[in-house]
Amino acid sequence: MVSLKDISVSCGVSIATVSKALNDHKDVSQATKQRIIKAAKEMGYFPNSQARALKTNRTFNIGVMFSDEAGRGLTHEFFAKVLNSFKTEAEQSGYDITFINKNIGGRKMSTYEHCRYRNVDGIVIICTDFSDPDVYEVINGELPVVTIDHIFECRSAIVSNNEAGMEQLVRYVYGLGHRKLAMIQGKRSAVSEKRLSGFCKACMSLGIEVEKDWMLTGEYHSPQITYDITKKLMQSEDRPTCIFMPDDYSAIGGYSALADMGIRIPDDVSVVGYDGIAYSEFLSPMLTSYRQNTAEIGARAAKKLLSQIENPSTTFTEVITVDGDIQLGGSVKSLI
Repeated sequence: MVSLKDISVSCGVSIATVSKALNDHKDVSQATKQRIIKAAKEMGYFPNSQARALKTNRTFNIGVMFSDEAGRGLTHEFFAKVLNSFKTEAEQSGYDITFINKNIGGRKMSTYEHCRYRNVDGIVIICTDFSDPDVYEVINGELPVVTIDHIFECRSAIVSNNEAGMEQLVRYVYGLGHRKLAMIQGKRSAVSEKRLSGFCKACMSLGIEVEKDWMLTGEYHSPQITYDITKKLMQSEDRPTCIFMPDDYSAIGGYSALADMGIRIPDDVSVVGYDGIAYSEFLSPMLTSYRQNTAEIGARAAKKLLSQIENPSTTFTEVITVDGDIQLGGSVKSLI
């Protein structure tokens, strides 16, 4: 392994000068810095993480608490994109990330205990069950924490604007003449409540009567459950003209149910999704959806957490809302 001494010998300077140059100190000339940095790269030098931790009192390691009730893990495109953006931003600032779990080599421990075991500098929480006692233990602990899509009063949160997103979708289909709207929701959560609120608020302001029988609860990221609910919904004589699916991935089940019933999209019924994932672009017809800004959500979460870690005295708790936009497809028919 290449050491500071090796670089100092190669460049003909002291070890102290090499250290200052690599840490961007101002009392080393720019020309000397560039020469030392170039030599370090060519020699394959990597800083010792343990030495850096002792010097800075930080490990430059961030914990990720990620759980998905649907069991899709990183195959869930929304979560995967958010985490990838978070990871990219953290790595650019010199941090590694560690996924936190409860079982280390057969030894069970709480999430917070694992965070302490790994000695992480902070933790981001992104999951579907924020009522988990493990979550509350982390929230009430001493580590810097940022949550995604859920708000705790004592912690900063980055949230997608689910309420406004759903309002935009309702207003969009309303503008195309739709007045008979059905909504298949995901399981109760902060996200589903915000989307339901946006749906109802928009309908109320536009004078659309919300039919209770058309407000159904399914499950996020579940094509099979959405398939069954869509079939049930469309068996009655009085049908909606537009169905709001729980999310784009679930909409695959809705598309299949309608096809099996001989109901054409959008000629016989219109469909909208939520998330704007890549899958939706390959449905036929392409799904109209609300595209969440996953890149911005992940990046803002990383920046906020790093600010809490590096500048705790000047970083305040806040809720940062990230807007998305409507992804236009061919799944909504104009009735005007």
